[in-house]
Amino acid sequence: MTTLPAGGGAAALLAACRLVSTDPEERARASVDRSGYVPGGVPDGIVYAESVDDVVEALRLATRYRVPIVPRGAGTGLAGGSSATAGNVVLDVSRMNRILSIDPVEQQAVVQPGVLNAEVNAAASRHGLFYAPDPASTAICSIGGNVATNAGGMWCAKYGVTRESVLSLQAVLADGRILTTGRNTIKGVSGYDLNALLIGSEGTLGVVVEATLRLRPKPLRTATVAAYFADAAAAAQAASAIIAARVQPAILEFIDGGTLAAVDAMMGTGHAIRGNAFLLAQTDGYGALLEQQVLVEAITPFALSIEQTDDDARAAELVAARRNAIPALQLLGRVSIGDIGVPRKRLAEAVAGLAEISARTGVKIFVIAHAADGNLHPMVVVGHDESITEGPAKAALGEMFHLARRLGGTLTGEHGIGVLKQDWLKEEVGGLSLELQHKIKAAFDPLGILNPGKGI
Repeated sequence: MTTLPAGGGAAALLAACRLVSTDPEERARASVDRSGYVPGGVPDGIVYAESVDDVVEALRLATRYRVPIVPRGAGTGLAGGSSATAGNVVLDVSRMNRILSIDPVEQQAVVQPGVLNAEVNAAASRHGLFYAPDPASTAICSIGGNVATNAGGMWCAKYGVTRESVLSLQAVLADGRILTTGRNTIKGVSGYDLNALLIGSEGTLGVVVEATLRLRPKPLRTATVAAYFADAAAAAQAASAIIAARVQPAILEFIDGGTLAAVDAMMGTGHAIRGNAFLLAQTDGYGALLEQQVLVEAITPFALSIEQTDDDARAAELVAARRNAIPALQLLGRVSIGDIGVPRKRLAEAVAGLAEISARTGVKIFVIAHAADGNLHPMVVVGHDESITEGPAKAALGEMFHLARRLGGTLTGEHGIGVLKQDWLKEEVGGLSLELQHKIKAAFDPLGILNPGKGI
């Protein structure tokens, strides 16, 4: 039996690891992500990993001393998945931030988990390539966190989410063993797909220390459409018309009027005076301009005005409205970002349902959406000192989920369950599925020390 020093297992682990911090301010920062969730305490300390060996040692010690470990990268999660509290030790991998290699022939990049999403794209761009998953937080979110949540982004409409762009992973299990999943080939079906299992597991099965990413050729041409509408319902109908026209946009984003006004206030733009809802669409490839015309024809009956451009600078200005939507709302108060998904043909019903929930409850709800795949981000905004985990805000989040389920949808499209959405998980996946998932968790992490209380 191990005899622990004063302060228990966490103190023993922190004393044995190479780079640690118990500074109160650092611990407080490491206790929260960008979800607005505030845990009841702060972690006992932070281990900063700079190598795979650092991660292995920390997890071996965590197993020995039975210490709950919360893996953390950039801390940009939106469901409380990287939040930590008293009794936890944070394992911070943000310093493992190197791009290890890029193979322009095989169109692959091998990276560490702390590399920022935008840094991968900047490096790939020098070879005429790009990495498709691009969350709105691309400039500040890390690949490890993208893997943990199976992140999507604007380009996922055409190119898929993280799971479609990760070929192989190295992950350290709870006991310190290193697991390699997937392979470096595009195809491969040997054994169960543990690679796909780890992606989206929110750090509950292992700590990712290396990822082999699939890159894609940069499109030679991109055509951008910005369309303005009288209301959100018309914009949602236009998005459905694009899908019905069998156009495959690379980007199709929806922003409601309230969010447009917040973006204008932050950026000094004038989107809101042109309409009460906005669709941003991009087509790409050799047929970009031809597809753009089909798309414009589909939305013209619904739109107040339509702007078309193939100028990269102007396109970047229009895309910035979508990328800055969440930061703009965060200037108004504490934001809880929902993440429901519905069948694409029911997008208009979902938007109308969210407006009804807001009107009935009095809770401010702003809406942006990846319209091409039916993934909506209804955002509850409360006062900076108000809670999002209880009271009207929590009730509104629950009603959003029930709305999505009534429309044949899901609780989360790309942000994960974390701690904020566990109340409704069983209702969606069912008791048998959840039972099997707990058994999988136990096989990977028998002591339950990896990100406890998160995900399932």
